[in-house]
Amino acid sequence: MKNFSFLFLLLFSFISFGQKKYPQSYFRSPLDIPLVLAGTFGELRNNHFHSGIDIKTQQREGLNVYAAADGYVSRIRVSLWGYGKVIYITHPNGYTTVYAHVRKFGKGIEEYVKNIQYQKERYETGNIYLKPGEMTVKKGQIIAFSGSTGGFVSPHLHYEIRDTASEKIINPMLFGLSIKDTISPIFKGLFIYPTGDSSRVNNSLKKALLPFKSKGANNYTTHRVSANGAIGFAVHVYDKLNDAYNKNGIYSLEMFVNGQKTYHHNLETFSFAESKYINLLIDYKQHSRYKRRFQRTHKITGNKLTLYKKLINNGVLQVQKGLNYKVAIVATDFKGNKSTLNIPIHGVASNRVFRKKQDTTAFKINAKAFHKFQQKNVTIAFPKNTFYQDLYLDFTLKNGVAQIHKPTIPLDKKYTLTFDVSAYTEEEKNQLYIANINNKKYPSYQATVKKEQKFYTTTKTLGNYTLLIDNQKPTIKLKNFKNNQWMTKSSKLIVKIADKGSGIKSYRATIDDQWILMEYDLKRKQLVHTFKDKDLVGTKHKFNIVVSDNVGNTNMLNATFYKKTIN
Repeated sequence: MKNFSFLFLLLFSFISFGQKKYPQSYFRSPLDIPLVLAGTFGELRNNHFHSGIDIKTQQREGLNVYAAADGYVSRIRVSLWGYGKVIYITHPNGYTTVYAHVRKFGKGIEEYVKNIQYQKERYETGNIYLKPGEMTVKKGQIIAFSGSTGGFVSPHLHYEIRDTASEKIINPMLFGLSIKDTISPIFKGLFIYPTGDSSRVNNSLKKALLPFKSKGANNYTTHRVSANGAIGFAVHVYDKLNDAYNKNGIYSLEMFVNGQKTYHHNLETFSFAESKYINLLIDYKQHSRYKRRFQRTHKITGNKLTLYKKLINNGVLQVQKGLNYKVAIVATDFKGNKSTLNIPIHGVASNRVFRKKQDTTAFKINAKAFHKFQQKNVTIAFPKNTFYQDLYLDFTLKNGVAQIHKPTIPLDKKYTLTFDVSAYTEEEKNQLYIANINNKKYPSYQATVKKEQKFYTTTKTLGNYTLLIDNQKPTIKLKNFKNNQWMTKSSKLIVKIADKGSGIKSYRATIDDQWILMEYDLKRKQLVHTFKDKDLVGTKHKFNIVVSDNVGNTNMLNATFYKKTIN
């Protein structure tokens, strides 16, 4: 009981110390509803850590989004992907708050942005930077309305707090936000790895998926493991919050060996530049094959994350013959709820009879050197330090498909993939593009740069690539009106667009030969124009839209509608 009390006080002190570093009452909540999270800070995402918290908006859009404190709007951006519509507010205390995926901006801000969109005649604005004092806001002012912009996302508000000077992202929960969470993290999987040539786990050279069972009181345990040499661990673990079904990320992961802490990382803060190293924190091969993220409790070569607190031997355990080890992996959420996975280890003599099979291909990679390889009409070029470690690369060309290893190895940089297209006719070249076909059912267009005889693209993904032909025009359909229809009572004009090949690249719409803003709803594959954005003169109006795909196939639609001006 005394030990439990001591650990509780130590954990409470640790969380309290982290919170005291940051102001606790300076920022208000960005929403005026009880906070329930759909995503936690630092949560493991594809190729990056989640840089904020995702706040549920009760499956609705249009909720008021409030400025968390006094400050000025320092940046605005409207994008089809990523943050969608996002607003940045810089505060005098040295922090910047970020509000993303909003449906529209607040009064004054919305008009400012639309004016820029009409000037550029583009929906996407790029970054709009504002100077201090140009657009000030007060704490509690409505700056936006919640939405689901930025790709295929559900309604929610993504909220961040950054250090203004360094741009480092900080866990917003450290600034006094309150959520209900009485549920401890849940362990779902455990791997143990032999990390050296002479290492063994249960007399095997291969990593092992260890079964475990719950012992109650948030404690899990495995059977005793026999091992020798250098070994490491990785766990699949998630957290749950009250009033939500989401599987969220944890806050802290620690490992103790015979009571001594040998590994620790937590999600207090990180920089965007280091976010890519998530692929070295997790078992990347396991995730690429089975879509389950196992977090390592040992640091591997090339990992430059600053999340780590105190590591002994980089978290690698050296198991010696005849000795016993009590390994405890502890996962903790932000509220201090924790779960422990216990792994008893017994050191045995190393079986050196079996050795790992050595890879041998014609394409040896020295990670620190530039490499260029060619197979018939396909060339691949890797800059220095594209790979985190040396390896032998598989590279084959069969039936027009270039197989560049497997997409189970993370890359630090993009490499260049080039196809010689001199055997194609000029007409075929116009319709060709490079596609990733790791998912054969859904080929993915790769930004293709076309030279006279060669097409190339850059990518950070290994796997299968080929040339595809797209000779189909995008489709355009009127959604909420027909040609020659009266639309006096309609507030919006909606058009459905789609493309089956390379995907839509651009669109341009006009009414009476004047450019109009049409917002692209990716989820519904539709463009929406709000009539109040632009004054109409007269009752008869000519609507025109031109849509192009990524290889230049273009389709056009003309329609006439009638609308009386209602004051």
